[in-house]
Amino acid sequence: MNGGRRWIRRVIALLVVLVVFALGWAVGTFGLGRRVPRASLTELERQFTDRMHGAALVGRFTIAGREDRAASPERYEISSVEKVGGDAWRFNARLRYGSVDVTLPIVVTMLWAGDTPMITMTDLTIPTLGTFTARVFFYGDRYAGTWQHGSVGGQMFGRIEKSGSP
Repeated sequence: MNGGRRWIRRVIALLVVLVVFALGWAVGTFGLGRRVPRASLTELERQFTDRMHGAALVGRFTIAGREDRAASPERYEISSVEKVGGDAWRFNARLRYGSVDVTLPIVVTMLWAGDTPMITMTDLTIPTLGTFTARVFFYGDRYAGTWQHGSVGGQMFGRIEKSGSP
């Protein structure tokens, strides 16, 4: 009986360690609980967060090698965008394309080319979706870029619409 209790305690201790590790991984990966104060953002960064708050990226994507087919629709609903430190930004987004429909916080690297923000992802694993590489820039009310998911890739482009826009 005493050996059985010891075994149960070890299993419980292992489970606690695994849960703590998983929580630490989630906090680090998604920047949960972190955010750069709005007052410390540059004017361009504030304008970008304002433009993306409650917005949707509505457009189309192509698949390389299938240029004879029409581009497929895509929609990314952005509830908010927050700078979490350095070049790291968290997009709280609902992603819908094809049969995929999932809401996630996604932390990406965002670089600036003058007044133009650009997401740069290289082999970023997005839970439930897979690993992606992409470069997407935003200018005015438009976005455009390239994407890669394993051996499949192409272009993406469209408009930035505020909630309630047609």
